[in-house]
Formats: sequence, structure tokens, C-alpha cells
Amino acid sequence: MLTLYHAPQSRSSRIIRLLIELGILDQIDIRIVTVVRNDGSGGADPANPHPEGKVPVLVHDGVEIWESNAIILYLTDLFPDAGLGRSVGHSERGSYLSWLAWYGGVLEPVVIFEAAGLSHPLLDATFRGVPEAVARLTGQLEKTPYLLGDRFSAADLLVVSPYVWLPQATPDVPVIRDWIARCQARPSAQQATDFDQAHRSA
Repeated sequence: MLTLYHAPQSRSSRIIRLLIELGILDQIDIRIVTVVRNDGSGGADPANPHPEGKVPVLVHDGVEIWESNAIILYLTDLFPDAGLGRSVGHSERGSYLSWLAWYGGVLEPVVIFEAAGLSHPLLDATFRGVPEAVARLTGQLEKTPYLLGDRFSAADLLVVSPYVWLPQATPDVPVIRDWIARCQARPSAQQATDFDQAHRSA
């Protein structure tokens, strides 16, 4: 049995979108929980098994998986037929894993530091900066319409997400803006938004 602990309009919304893309939303037990919001509202939910009270958390037959990139890898490996991931042995498996890791290890920290106005040589040395992250994305998207080639993947779904919830962070780079538009034109983007709106008061 698969259970997702989800807070509407949070980082776990991209997992809802993934479930829609995989065609398995109706196969998942989705538990709506509260979390502490950036504005101070909300609060930790005792029903949430996440060790820090955050979302998402996926529980599969009693095994807990947390962190979005880990959950995305887990689900795309578990449901490979949708073609959103790259299975072991696939020529693009390494690139797929790298983009998932790059998101959590580089892009999200860099976007958050920039939004918070934080700058320090240790941060730049460890995570790089916005110019390096933008150059990395631009370099790939000048070669292919999506991160892994001609088809949308779960890597795109994850990496595009900060530009969806923080549009002001979007670089003024045509290939990046076009890529975001392609990703957001997919029906799953609006469907995930509709799901959250329907469950916002829960």
C-alpha cells in the first residue's frame, strides 16, 4: 500500500503532479496534514510521520521515504511504464539521477539563498550561485527541449518547480522561459493546482 502525506500548496504538490503524470493518483492513499508555513501559520501535525514535520512523506508497506527527489526516484522506478524516469541500465539513467540530485544539492539552495539575500564565499563554493545554476540549465536546454532530451521527465517536473512557486526567480533566458512554459502547459500542472484547491481547507 502506498500512502502520501501531503500539505496543499507546498513542496509536496509536485508529488501530486507526479502521481497525476504517472496515472496513479487514484491508487494512492493521500493523507492531508498541516505544516508550518513561511508566514508562521499552520503547525506540525502529529499524524505526519516525517521526522521534521515536513512534507512530502511517502510510505510504502510501512517503509518511509522522504525528500522529494528520493520520492520521485522511488515512484518512477516503481512505475516505469509511464516513461517519466530512467530505469537501471538505461543510457540516460546517470543523467536522470544527476538532475534529481542537482536539484536538491544545488538549485533549491541557490534559489533560496538568492531570495533571502544571503551571500558568502562558503555558500558559493559549496552550492555555486545563480549564474552557475542558470548556465547549467541553459547549456542543457540549448541542446534539448527537456532535461533528458525530447521528452518531458520527472527531472523536468522537479527542476521546474522552484520557478513555479517563486516566479520572480525565473532567469530572463529565453530557452529557460520556453522550457518552463512547455512544462507548465502539460495538463498535470493545472490538475495538481485543482487538487490542492479542492483540499486546501482540509
